Amino acid sequence: MLDFNTLVEFSCGNCISICAFLVPANLLVTILTLGLVALRRPSYQVWQSAGIASFFASVMILHVYTWFIVGVVMAPTYILLWLAITCLVTNLGAILYQRRYSNSPTFSNNV
Repeated sequence: MLDFNTLVEFSCGNCISICAFLVPANLLVTILTLGLVALRRPSYQVWQSAGIASFFASVMILHVYTWFIVGVVMAPTYILLWLAITCLVTNLGAILYQRRYSNSPTFSNNV
């Protein structure tokens, strides 16, 4: 069974390494999702990229919440929370944009 206290201890004890992985991973995969949408790639590629980015963002939100549970309320906790929420919203927006405009014809000079 998963012990919540052990998970919080692990998160607090390895904060630097967790954040050193999650921050670049969030940014790179979110930028990849936006690039796939801009290049009009198939929807399964966009969904896959957005799913991976959303997983990383969700893990970062859980990591930040462990710091809130411990009582650490500083600027980096809010910055990381803002980054994770922004990545989640950006990926959701990319999926919605891709679904809405994927069937529309390309832009032409008749506009």
